[in-house]
Amino acid sequence: MTRRNFLWTYGGGLGGVALSHMMAQSNGGLHHQAKAKRVIQLFMSGAASQCDSFDYKPLLIQKANQKWDPGEKVELFQSNPGVVMPCPWEWKQYGQSGKWVSGLFPHQATCVDDIAFIHSMISKSNIHGPATFMQATGFVLPGFPSAGAWVSYALGSMNDNLPVFVVLPDPRGVPPNGPANWSSGFLPAAHQATTIRIGTPNPIHDLFPPASAKFISKDSEREGLALLNKVNREHQGPRPDDSRLDARIQSYEMAAKLQLSAPEVMEIRGESEATQRMYGMNDPLTEEMGRRCLVARRLVERGVRFVQVWSGADNGFPRRNWDSHENLAKDHWDMGVAMDKPIAGLLKDLKARGLLEDTVVYWTTEFGRMPCSQGSKGRDHNPFGFATWLAGGGIRGGVTYGATDDWSYKAVDKPTYCYDVHATLLHLLGIDHTRLTYLHNGINRRLTDVHGNVIREILT
Repeated sequence: MTRRNFLWTYGGGLGGVALSHMMAQSNGGLHHQAKAKRVIQLFMSGAASQCDSFDYKPLLIQKANQKWDPGEKVELFQSNPGVVMPCPWEWKQYGQSGKWVSGLFPHQATCVDDIAFIHSMISKSNIHGPATFMQATGFVLPGFPSAGAWVSYALGSMNDNLPVFVVLPDPRGVPPNGPANWSSGFLPAAHQATTIRIGTPNPIHDLFPPASAKFISKDSEREGLALLNKVNREHQGPRPDDSRLDARIQSYEMAAKLQLSAPEVMEIRGESEATQRMYGMNDPLTEEMGRRCLVARRLVERGVRFVQVWSGADNGFPRRNWDSHENLAKDHWDMGVAMDKPIAGLLKDLKARGLLEDTVVYWTTEFGRMPCSQGSKGRDHNPFGFATWLAGGGIRGGVTYGATDDWSYKAVDKPTYCYDVHATLLHLLGIDHTRLTYLHNGINRRLTDVHGNVIREILT
């Protein structure tokens, strides 16, 4: 048995740390040669509608406003099935692949030949909280590590001056479950995400002393941190198995580094005018999402492994996420306009810089929406069939995997769960999802639970 395998099999947390350091040096993957080094996840919180974006179904146009009858009893989340509801926007074909995309996403439509679409996603829940957990962590229950935390644990850092895992939440608020979506769960606490609130006066809480604390100087802060580290290390001595204290010590050390590195990463004024326009920074409707997508590119460019960008907050009203029960045309349009051009700009910018070759961009939502109306203008939750897409980092562009039925109601060809997508992401990063485990409560836990198959049809 090699030293690497010994550490991974028997070393527990220490082995994970040692192995992460070794992998950070080689960037060759944990179990096989990696095609990607990093991931940017774009999470549409609230459930973006597949039948109004990427899943073109002529039957919804042909049967518009007629009684919807899929041939079976339908149980919806909070309504009774209404009439067949067509997409409010016109559909067109794009790229050499001829992919159909609705008028909701005209900018992403120009990138279809770089994207692999999965049209047969299924969720185990039609409730936002559990379904969001499932896409973020692989489980509908709380307490499990997010995908980004697993990647941090497995591969470690490529830049010691920046966190391995960063989350950029929607400035309107956090999604259902809040920070539990990017928690380290039972993994060592150091692998939880660092939250950066782009566009706020204090993007990283407590990174700098408040302006009122005039008595704090650079020297006093340095001396205070040194004393704090000494006391913490003494306290840690008799408690070697408590990862929380170790994570806290590491967070103080990282904070000192971030005081220098974070302002440079978030300072986008040095980006060219053309680049800023590509992300929509010149338009108030797209400026906010554009800024976060641009910062995401700057983060991965500097070695951050996993960046999560959220579009949509919690289930407030008026709607501030993709949960369009009342008026889909209005609410989806507001959300779509805000994120469409920035995401297309991110893909094009990564590609132009050669970063898309080893960066996976992963667009997802917690479930889809029904082909029938809720009331007269909305759509209810649909966990039986929805869409996601991936691009870059070993993904074959211009392909479509799986399908829903003619109504865009249920996945009927190649049903796919988050386990399969997570297994594919880990595979691209050089990780065998069945071998990335952590012993917790007597169970060798993994991101994909006891499921998951790599979707090889979408790989190069």
